[in-house]
Amino acid sequence: MSETTSGGTAKDAFGGPFLYAPAPESRAVVDLAPSYGLFIDGEFTEAADGQVFKTLSPSTEEVLSEVARAGAEDVDRAVKAARRAFGPWSALPGAERAKYLFRIARIIQERSRELAVLETLDNGKPIKETRDSDLPLVAAHFFYYAGWADKLAHAGFGPDPRPLGVAAQVIPWNFPLLMLAWKIAPALAAGNTVVLKPAETTPLSALFFADICRSAGLPKGVVNILPGYGDAGAALTAHPDVDKVAFTGSTAVGKEIARTVAGTRKKLTLELGGKGANIVFDDAPLDQAVEGIVSGIFFNQGQVCCAGSRLLVQESVAEEVVDALKRRLTTLRLGDPLDKNTDIGAINSAEQLARITALTDAGEAEGAERWSAPCELPSTGHWFAPTVFTQVTQAHRIAREEIFGPVLSVLTFRTPAEAVAKANNTPYGLSAGIWSEKGSRILAVAEKLRAGVVWANSFNKFDPTSPFGGYKESGHGREGGRHGLEAYLDVR
Repeated sequence: MSETTSGGTAKDAFGGPFLYAPAPESRAVVDLAPSYGLFIDGEFTEAADGQVFKTLSPSTEEVLSEVARAGAEDVDRAVKAARRAFGPWSALPGAERAKYLFRIARIIQERSRELAVLETLDNGKPIKETRDSDLPLVAAHFFYYAGWADKLAHAGFGPDPRPLGVAAQVIPWNFPLLMLAWKIAPALAAGNTVVLKPAETTPLSALFFADICRSAGLPKGVVNILPGYGDAGAALTAHPDVDKVAFTGSTAVGKEIARTVAGTRKKLTLELGGKGANIVFDDAPLDQAVEGIVSGIFFNQGQVCCAGSRLLVQESVAEEVVDALKRRLTTLRLGDPLDKNTDIGAINSAEQLARITALTDAGEAEGAERWSAPCELPSTGHWFAPTVFTQVTQAHRIAREEIFGPVLSVLTFRTPAEAVAKANNTPYGLSAGIWSEKGSRILAVAEKLRAGVVWANSFNKFDPTSPFGGYKESGHGREGGRHGLEAYLDVR
C-alpha cells in the first residue's frame, strides 16, 4: 500500500519512503564470446585486414566483446555471397521462403529472454523495454512478413511482382534488433538477399541473429552481417552490385547516401531524424496525456527518431500539464538497465551524451528555463537526467534540432491553427501526437499535420501491419505493413 505526495515522493502506509527492492535480470542467460567475426556466406569469419573493435556496455563502460571490423574487401565478399544466393532463394516458392521466416520468428520467441538481456547490455535501454516492447515486435515482424511471402501477387503491386536482388541495409543503435527485423523480414519475404551493417556501438544482437539464421537452416548467403564503422556502410551503399539500399539513421548521413545512390539503378528508402510534436488540447484527458508525454519522449531515453520531443500545450492548461509532468518525472527510476524497476537507462555512448549536453546547454544559454528530475546519476557509464525546458520559442535550437535524448521542449498555443503551424514549423516530418476528447478535432488537425505517423491519444505505438515513415528531412519510403513490401519489389 502506498500513496504519492504532491512532490511525487512515494510513501508507505506508515509515512516512510516506499522503496523498490533491486530486481535485476540475470546476465547468466547470455553467453558472450570474447570475440565475434563477420557473418558472410553462412559462416563467421575474420575481417580481411584483421581489424577489430570493442563493444562496450553504456551503463558500466565495461568491454562486452571484441568484434571484427568490416572493410571494403569484406563488403565485396558479402555482396558476392548475397548475389550467388539470390538466384536459388528468389526461385523458391513463397510458401517455402515463409517456412524459414516462421522458423526465425519462433526461435526469436524461444530466445527472447536471452536477446532482451543482450540488447540491454549492448544498448543501455531498460530491460523492461527490450523484454516487453522490442522482442515481441521483432518476432511479430517476422511472423507478419512470413504470411506475405506466398501472397505477393495479391499485395496490390501487380500480378507478378519480382524481387530486386541484393539489399544493402544499414541500421542504427537505438533499436538494433527491431530495426534489423523491420528491414530483413520484408526483404526475405519478397525474395531478396541481404547484406546488413549494424551500428558500431551495438553489433551483438545482429551477430546473435546470424546464429539464429543458421539454426533456422537459412541457405548460405541469404543474410550476411557486417559489423563495422561508417566506412563499411559507405562501401556497402556504393557497391555497384547492390540493387536496393535501406538506411535508418541521421539526416546528414541519409543525405550523403542519397547523393551516392543518385543516378544509379538502386532503389532507396531512408528513415531519418525527427522532431515530433505532441499536441495537447484543453479538453484532453490530462492524466492520460501526461503518461503519453512521458512515453513519447522518455521511452528509450528519448533516443527515438519519432520521439515527441516538442510538447505543444494549449495555453489555458499549460501550467497544469507542466506541473503534473514534473510530478510524474520525480517518480521515474534511473539506474541499472538490467533492473526490472528501471524506467530510464543509460545513454548509448559518450559521443551521444556529449551532443545531448551541448544542446541542453545551448537551450539554457538562449534563455529557456531548464528543469531536470532530481535523481542520482551513477558514477560510471553515460547518464542524463530527464529534463524539461519551458519558456521555449520556435527560434531556440532545442525546438529546432533533434537532440535524441531525454529532453522535452514545451511550447504553448491558443488555437488549433496555431498548433498546426507550430507543429509543421520544422524541417522534419516523421511523427506527431494529438490529445483531445473530440474525434472530429483529432481528425481535422491530423489531416493538416505534415507527419508520416500521427497518434491519437497515444504515442510510440507500433504494429508490423502499419506503415512507418516520414516526409521532408525525415526521409522517404515506408517500412512495415503492405507498404513495406513495395520497397523490396520491382513494381515499375
